[in-house]
Formats: sequence, C-alpha cells, structure tokens
Amino acid sequence: MTFEELYTWLIETDPHRLEMLWRAADLMRRLHVGDEVHLRGLIEVSNICQRSCAYCGIAACAPKVERYRMPMEDILACAEQARDFGFGTVVMQAGEDPGITGPWMAEVIRAIKERTGLAITLSLGERSEEDLSLWREAGADRYLLRFETSDEDLYSRIHPAMPGSSSGRMAQLMLMRDLGFEIGTGVMVGIPGQTWETLANDLWIFKDYDMDMIGIGPYLPSPGTPLDGPLGEMLMVEAGTDQVPNDTTTVLKALALTRLLCPSTNIPSTTALATLDPASGRANGLLRGANVIMPNVTQPKYRELYQIYPGKAGLHETADITTARIRQQIESLGRSIGQGPGTSPALLRRDEA
Repeated sequence: MTFEELYTWLIETDPHRLEMLWRAADLMRRLHVGDEVHLRGLIEVSNICQRSCAYCGIAACAPKVERYRMPMEDILACAEQARDFGFGTVVMQAGEDPGITGPWMAEVIRAIKERTGLAITLSLGERSEEDLSLWREAGADRYLLRFETSDEDLYSRIHPAMPGSSSGRMAQLMLMRDLGFEIGTGVMVGIPGQTWETLANDLWIFKDYDMDMIGIGPYLPSPGTPLDGPLGEMLMVEAGTDQVPNDTTTVLKALALTRLLCPSTNIPSTTALATLDPASGRANGLLRGANVIMPNVTQPKYRELYQIYPGKAGLHETADITTARIRQQIESLGRSIGQGPGTSPALLRRDEA
C-alpha cells in the first residue's frame, strides 16, 4: 500500500468500499495472528500525574480529582486475579507519577513474576533510562508509550513538555526496544486539530517502526480540560474541513488500515472504542483487525477514580463481570481465547531474521 492509497482509504465513505476494507483487514488478521484473542488484565496503578496534557481527565491541572496510588498488595491481588482468569499478561498503567520510583516498581514486578509468572506490560509514561533498565532487569516484558500524533506542532500544544525538558517519545520507544522490551504505541483519532494527512502519517509511522503493539482509539473529550474548551475549538477551526472526526467509522478505518500495514502486530480493540460505541464497538474492532482486549481488573474503589475520559466502558463493573462479558463476546464471534503471554508475532519474526 502506498501513502496515497492509505490516505484515499482514510477518507473513503462508500459503504461497499468500506466493506471490502473490513474483509481485507479481517483476512490479514486471520492469516498473520490467527483467531485467538489475547486477554491482558489492566491494573490502573495510580491516577497521580505530573503532566498537564490538554485532553486528559487525570492531568496535573485537572480539577477535583481524588488522587490515589495503589499499595503493592492491592496490585498483587489484581495480578493474581488476572492469573486466575487465565490471562497471560497484566498491564500496569498509571499517570506519570513521580512517586512510582524505579526501585519500588522493580519490587512490584519481581513480586508479580514470583507469584503469578505472568508477562508484564508497563504503561507509566516517559521514564529515565535508569528506571527502564531496572524494570527490564526485574522482569518487565513490554512497554506501551503512545505518541498520540505525529504532528509536532499539534503535539506540543496538547502535550506540554515538563519545564526544562523536551518530549521525545519515538526516541524513548527505540531505547526501550534496545533494552529488550516489546514496544507498543498508538494514537487518538479525532483530536481537535488532527487532519487526514496527519492521521495518515501516524499510521505510516507504525509501519516504518515495526511496532509490536498498536493501540488506536477515539479522542473522547474530558469535561474541564483545555481541549474540551477554547483550545479545542481553535484547533478545529485551524484544521477546517480537514478535521478528522472522532466517530466509530473513522476509528475502525484507522484500525483496519493499521492491520493491513502491520500484519503481524498485536492490535487491541480498545476500551475507548467500546465507550464510544457500547453496543458493538469492541466486537467491530475484533472484526476489523484487532486480536487483543484488555479487561480491567482494577478494584472498583480505584477504577472509578481513573477517568481519563468520562463514561468509560465497564467503569462500575467488577473484574469478574467484565471478563465474563468479554469472553462471551469473543466466543459469539467464533474466536477463541488466546493462551500464554501472547508474544508479538512481529517480535518473533524479527528474532528469526
């Protein structure tokens, strides 16, 4: 696929043409990663964040957020529940919390490995090489760091750098790969100011960097954030008629095209997509190229405080209810639950080369 063809497919609206795209992506998924859907238990470790991202409901500047950081024993209880559910991986996610120190998280990683043997994915924001090395040595397997948009000007306006530092997420991802992590990244679809060309560039970057996991979800406005106010309005005016919508069809087009560009990459059907389209968003993601779901195993008392956007799917559910519903949905599509850690086929292919 050329860049011009990618762009043309992104702006496609004809239902018959889109049906061809859906079928092609589903076939590519079946040929390269099979019918298994890998389940990864999400643990929302902390909603404390030192960043002031303009779109995020738990940013440092967000008003009236009750902050928490889970104690180690609560994290381990979540990991053990994920193991008991038959998951192969846990994903520890948090805001960029300076209280999550390198040595403390290394201790958590070692304890999870000792108690459960699960693969461990981290999504803790931009961290020092010292911390990343320590966590890799402790047993962490993967790291997720979304670059959100390839438009550097737009990125700087919605994701202000910390004082005295500059953000270099792609450089961080390459460092993580050098340290031995499987690496994952992703973007939001429909961010105010995002144009069709920018979104096409985003997807092309996935191909160029041969990512192991790619998350694609809609931009969901969080009330009270700058992007839900005058800043967002100004960016949308600047984008004009080229503004990408944050609707279900556009997200699914981006997901399907990512599968065609990156055949052996792990691609989740995201919670954000399920939030945007509660009735069929997650299922449609699986039917258009996705092969991973991340059920939330965080205890409800923390889960309700981790609202990066409002109305998150499964917000008020317990982990067993969420997991049972997702399993039923997977089986209704004729797919099977993946066994083991679900190592990236892209990584296995690189190792064989």
